[in-house]
Amino acid sequence: MKHKVALYGSEEGYSVSVPGLPGCWSQGSTEAEALANIEEAIRGYLAVRDELVSSEGGDVREMDVAAQPW
Repeated sequence: MKHKVALYGSEEGYSVSVPGLPGCWSQGSTEAEALANIEEAIRGYLAVRDELVSSEGGDVREMDVAAQPW
């Protein structure tokens, strides 16, 4: 599954967010570290989301959505 991320650099390192997953942020001293950390954060975010949906009696499914050829 692919997720778009927004990477921000500063004098202190890098922060990264996932616009499609509200509240999913991470950081790192280097770009590579920040990207590795957000990958872990995405996995955790999705696991918690799926657990919450399942605990409410929902059924988690995946769909492929084709991009529009604009």
